[in-house]
Amino acid sequence: MFVPKLYVYTFLGEFVLLYPVYTLLFTDSGLSVAETSSLFVIWSVTGMVLEIPSGAWADAVSRRLLLFLGPLLAGVGFGLWVLFPSYWAFALGFVLWGAEGALVSGAFEALAYEELERRGLQSRYAAVMGRAHSIGIAAAASAIALATPVFAAGGYPAVGAASVAACLLCAATALTLPERRPVRAASTETSTDSDGRYLAVLRAGVAEARTDRNVLEAIVLISVVTAIWGALEEYVPFLAAATGAPRTAVPLLVLAVWVGAAAGGLLAGPARRLSERSFALVLGLAALAMAAGALVPHPAGFVLVAGAFGAFQMAGVVADTRLQERVSGDQRATVTSVAGLGTNVVTLAVYTAYGAGSPFLSHGTTFALLVLPYVVIALWLARERVAPM
Repeated sequence: MFVPKLYVYTFLGEFVLLYPVYTLLFTDSGLSVAETSSLFVIWSVTGMVLEIPSGAWADAVSRRLLLFLGPLLAGVGFGLWVLFPSYWAFALGFVLWGAEGALVSGAFEALAYEELERRGLQSRYAAVMGRAHSIGIAAAASAIALATPVFAAGGYPAVGAASVAACLLCAATALTLPERRPVRAASTETSTDSDGRYLAVLRAGVAEARTDRNVLEAIVLISVVTAIWGALEEYVPFLAAATGAPRTAVPLLVLAVWVGAAAGGLLAGPARRLSERSFALVLGLAALAMAAGALVPHPAGFVLVAGAFGAFQMAGVVADTRLQERVSGDQRATVTSVAGLGTNVVTLAVYTAYGAGSPFLSHGTTFALLVLPYVVIALWLARERVAPM
């Protein structure tokens, strides 16, 4: 029952009915575009600041505890938004939501990998995580579909209550996850011993990420592969509109991309067995497909775009698997959080580049240019010695 519980946790974590309407809530509460943008900055910065410290906390204390606390914080934030709709309530909610992302990042992967390893099933990690990502996409799509009738019936209080309920159920699911590893709870240690263990884990994790070449290469790979397509996904509606498709068809084109990404997650298990050069070929072809599809001024180009997003999703899961297989010691969540920080940094860089180029370049051209790093990564991997992933 362990793997199904992971899937339930993932589904509930993404089943937030506020997702498609929270920007409307900000607008209806009188916030300007600049104020809303500042909230996104607060959200991003919070996650980046807490990413590595929370990973070390997961290693030093308990991964399950952080997986429990994260959704609770997000639920409190969503409740604040609906009960006290104002800029400072929204800002505090984004701080709590950013903290949730940091607490779960690293802890989830570490708990999943080590529990599978304990059962002798670590070879299934890529398949399990690929399905989990696909389930997360399905949950987000379901939340968007359900948000419309719920919002029509009860407005912001209704979608807010549903979102808080999903967070509470997610936290409850975390308590059912096994964690069979030596855990030193704060109640059994002095404060000094606890602090010393935390700092030791933090230093060891950062040192492994920085000095172990194999781990560092995996961190770079997962940061670039995951961040670029994840950031570009936010701009897919703009790209869809730029194809000349009717406005009513834009959601369908966006859905096609989501279907592609979900399919890519399901292919992560078999893709784990690719050699590095085959993996590099997949990345390079996906980048070319993305560029070609984005530059086609017709909705038919989205067939290539959707396929590319699927390949990038698959590659991201495989990159995460490579990282988990290379980490040693008790600082798995810390090292994974270093990769999470790298992903956040690259994501912000993509957002910045897209915004800077938007006055001068079309959406299709911007997409094509921003996938060039995938070609660089592919060429780098192709030079490596042929080895199983």
